[in-house]
Amino acid sequence: MARPRSFDPDHVLHAAERQFRTSGYNGTSVDDISAATGLGRGSLYAAFDGKHGVLLQAMTGYFARLAQGPRKMLAGPDEGALERLHAYLLRAVHGVPLAPDVPPAPDRTAAACFAAKMALEIGASDPEVKRLANDCFSVVRTAVAECVRAAQRNGDIDPDADPDDLAYLLLTIIRGTDVVGAYGHSPDRLTSIAETAFALLPRPRHP
Repeated sequence: MARPRSFDPDHVLHAAERQFRTSGYNGTSVDDISAATGLGRGSLYAAFDGKHGVLLQAMTGYFARLAQGPRKMLAGPDEGALERLHAYLLRAVHGVPLAPDVPPAPDRTAAACFAAKMALEIGASDPEVKRLANDCFSVVRTAVAECVRAAQRNGDIDPDADPDDLAYLLLTIIRGTDVVGAYGHSPDRLTSIAETAFALLPRPRHP
């Protein structure tokens, strides 16, 4: 009879995600994952089918968390939608939080969006990674677009503006903030980017 697992798969995947965020996929070895998670090479292959399997399962778990975060931050009554967009842009200054059961990211690079980092590194050559990354981007874009629509209904954003176009714009700024932050720019600079993006949102034209 097979022995029950003696480890928490979610905790292992969260630790592996942190390692991939820090070192990238190509810069992370199976031994690195083993050291980060406390699992031996044999256990990693048996449970996750090696490094690529760990990555795909870690990205799937990340997507599940990401699907909840933006929706919770951006959903709500029409009144206050503009303020929620503002808060969401400012939150991007600090990156995407790691799972609560692993230590904080050591620097801004490791706090970058996991899906974006993997998409840029290997997404073009890995259809499964590309699909998971697109799913992650889609859930954020959808949540932002819905919040834009709520702000339009409340009279805070130009009703003639395309919510999906604005959502893509804000998503690009948020993910671009990861890149700028990864190259050592200060939180003040990143905050200025977020505030400028917010100020550029089209407001209603009054007669």
